[in-house]
Amino acid sequence: MTRDRQFPPAEGMSRHPQGPISPREGQIPWAAMAGIIATVTVFAVAQGLTYPLLSFILERQGTTSGLIGLSAAMTPLGFIVSAPFIPALARRVGGARLAILCSLLAALALSAIAWRQNVWAWMPLRFLLGVFANPLYVISETWLMSIMPASSRGRIMGLYSSVVSGGFAIGPLTLGLVGTQGWPPFAVGMLAFLVCGLIVLAVVPRLPDMPHDGEAPSVGGFFAQAPLLLFAVFVAAAFEQIVLSLFAVYGAAFRSADESVASLITCFIAGNAVLQALLGRVAERFGSTRTMLLCALVSLLGCLLLPWFFTSWIIWPLVFVWGGTSFGIYTMALIRLGERFSGQALIAGNAAFAAAWGIGGLVGSPTTGLAMQLIGHQGLPSSLGVLCALLAVFLITQGRRV
Repeated sequence: MTRDRQFPPAEGMSRHPQGPISPREGQIPWAAMAGIIATVTVFAVAQGLTYPLLSFILERQGTTSGLIGLSAAMTPLGFIVSAPFIPALARRVGGARLAILCSLLAALALSAIAWRQNVWAWMPLRFLLGVFANPLYVISETWLMSIMPASSRGRIMGLYSSVVSGGFAIGPLTLGLVGTQGWPPFAVGMLAFLVCGLIVLAVVPRLPDMPHDGEAPSVGGFFAQAPLLLFAVFVAAAFEQIVLSLFAVYGAAFRSADESVASLITCFIAGNAVLQALLGRVAERFGSTRTMLLCALVSLLGCLLLPWFFTSWIIWPLVFVWGGTSFGIYTMALIRLGERFSGQALIAGNAAFAAAWGIGGLVGSPTTGLAMQLIGHQGLPSSLGVLCALLAVFLITQGRRV
């Protein structure tokens, strides 16, 4: 493998000396995959820290749950707005250059958030944070799907989701170490964003080209091709965004300390990290659609049990499994995307996934925040339960269209 660290031409990614890495070679390019996964994992550390940190700060300032949810929705709004431009930007600028640039800009956005701690000033800044974060996920998942053998798709995507979820888990966990006040937690996030860019720079020679073959559908057109698949992404996104942004408010209703709620959020994301590899194996055996239905049903059960066991020790294993199966919906959607699409349709699909993820976060957090204002703190598990029930019904009745 070449050690040349120069950037590739703007229209593509760096190349293997004998051509771009391809799953057709019959071998798994572990070095390239490790670099891709490490990049997104470090980025996830910063994002996993940011959501609960900002919610804790706003809660201390006496901000209403509805406004906290609206503030959290600015980041997924950035996902939505940026998604249609990512395929063209990746081809024109180059995926590696774009990923490094976005890492630097995300660090700057977070520093501005730390400097100006005001809910209204945070609205545009959190929007920009979503704009800068989105290309990295789209590019990384396209890289990964482009190099993985079809026979190992479930295991590899499960491993990817597990490791990235581990990064999200480390984020809230650091709040228990550095606290939720002052600059230290923000410094951790900014450092993580910068490290992400350095990792991409280090693995540039091992990264595959972005797909150029096949017809290039628009991101909007992809919604018509796979509506149920994108609804699954919407549900997974709304679920995660609601928990990360409003679980602190839910815990406050039970008079739980910030550190205790942060630990529960860490447990929730740890379930993501540990269970995705197992769910990937299950998907290889029983199919991604059936496994997605299982995830939706178990997540629904968790929503029903949460109010009864929040103050009991049972909350820990409950939140662990709850987190794993709710994020498993997204993992199954990724696996199914790789099964159905290839070439330029793959990057368009990943960008559409990002838009659906953004829509889920945009709608989920403020809607649930409003529900909590109207019916009390139990509006959180009620909203999550409705989402899971709808997905389960659609999968049972229209599962063949996923």
